[in-house]
Amino acid sequence: MCNAEGHGKYLLPTVMRLIGMLDSPYVRRVAISLDFLGVPFTHEAGSVFSTFEQFQRINPVVKAPTLVCDNGDVLMDSSLILQFVEATMTKDSLWSRDAAAYQREMRCVGLALAACEKSVQMVYERNLRPKSAQHEPWMERVTGQMLAAYEALESEVSTHAAMYRSFRNQACITTAVVWQFTQSMLAAVVPAREHPAVEALAARMEATPQFLKYPPVGPGV
Repeated sequence: MCNAEGHGKYLLPTVMRLIGMLDSPYVRRVAISLDFLGVPFTHEAGSVFSTFEQFQRINPVVKAPTLVCDNGDVLMDSSLILQFVEATMTKDSLWSRDAAAYQREMRCVGLALAACEKSVQMVYERNLRPKSAQHEPWMERVTGQMLAAYEALESEVSTHAAMYRSFRNQACITTAVVWQFTQSMLAAVVPAREHPAVEALAARMEATPQFLKYPPVGPGV
């Protein structure tokens, strides 16, 4: 349950509510991670665009993912949600216990989330802002940041391939989820042929039961 009495106590979980569309990489990341951890939850496909008012009644901030705890408290941000779940609801973890491996995984997830953030910014700028209002120098900067993140991510995964063969690993989960999102929206900008290690990792993860259970479906932007 989310009304934990103290950090570090493993409590019997009740069914929480995960709000958000699965075409959001952040929402999908949480759903798949919770499934890997065996933490029960229900998913409600609320959109921050098409169902804004309904979402607002659940969480006035209207931020996805939103996790509604059993006591009604609302948690936000995919990383914070997953950190809380691992700290209070399970003895299991999607992170390595080895310090050196943990550092590599943290680097990998950081790069993936940076790539995700810049991908989302590009999609919003292209699809939501009128063409006349788009600022090309800013778009070029964001594109450069996204490509730099993916270049570093490709190097990380290819150089330390043995570390990224596990399915139950947050670095693998996050990388695969983010890669799918970018490829679905910006494949021409981030060619798969230039990122073979990340592409292979994502393909392997997308074939797992957990990924297949939560496909990236939604209305899009």
